[in-house]
Amino acid sequence: MSRDAAIIVRTFEDLIETVRAIARLFETDKVFIIGSQSILLSWPVILRTSGEIDAYPENARLWEITQKELDPDFPPEASEQINALFGEGSDFHRNHGFYIDGVDENTARLPSDWNTRAIYREVEVDDRTVLAVAPCPEDVIVSKLARLSDKDTEFVEAYHAARPLNSELIIERIKATSLEPELQQRAVGFMTHLTK
Repeated sequence: MSRDAAIIVRTFEDLIETVRAIARLFETDKVFIIGSQSILLSWPVILRTSGEIDAYPENARLWEITQKELDPDFPPEASEQINALFGEGSDFHRNHGFYIDGVDENTARLPSDWNTRAIYREVEVDDRTVLAVAPCPEDVIVSKLARLSDKDTEFVEAYHAARPLNSELIIERIKATSLEPELQQRAVGFMTHLTK
């Protein structure tokens, strides 16, 4: 299969299904969406190409403590539970055409104050309102620049082509992360070159 044939376009409805699945499993009122698909909360456009949505429940640590009390010999991690039930190859994946990648609050390298700029959307889940929370687009860009894999590079370049990035703002936010100096320098260099 060619690479182009394998491209999958995610939709806002996919994000809603993700929030509902995690909110039901963890009985949480807040679900965090990170990674490239978090852009769906603020700007549902062409950049939404991925087979998965990265997410975690707000109450992941509390859930893990409760599970450990129930089964001290085999306490599951929230991310592992998400992957087992909704991950690649799961029934959820087969039924919805995408999978949920269980992550945690440390997966994305975001500026320390990202939550002050976060995007929120209310999602109805079984007669209650759950908040979907995602970093703002500029903070998503920072998390991509922190890693700079080929996929991340393509995402940042595509975003910049569609919505030119403010280099000074992005560099300021890169410096507000806990990135190692060499990763910070690489991210700043890439951003500087991109916006020349």
